[in-house]
Amino acid sequence: MSSPVPKVAVVGEEIDKGATETRRVTRLIRLPEVQHRVGLGRSTIYRWMAEGKFPKPVPLGGYSVAWAEDEVEAWIATRLK
Repeated sequence: MSSPVPKVAVVGEEIDKGATETRRVTRLIRLPEVQHRVGLGRSTIYRWMAEGKFPKPVPLGGYSVAWAEDEVEAWIATRLK
């Protein structure tokens, strides 16, 4: 007879046990959260985007967009310097 097959399911990516850096997941945040974090109104955010002064959003589908949280945080950090 053959040896029994282990019943282990592997889902997702294989974990690299030798990795030294942590994996960061980029959150997407919607306009109300962006406005709250940067203290700007909708019109100013969209005007500054058109002028290249603010990060552009990522299309989610339909008319929905969201901003990468790390890009907004980086923009805030540059303004604080």
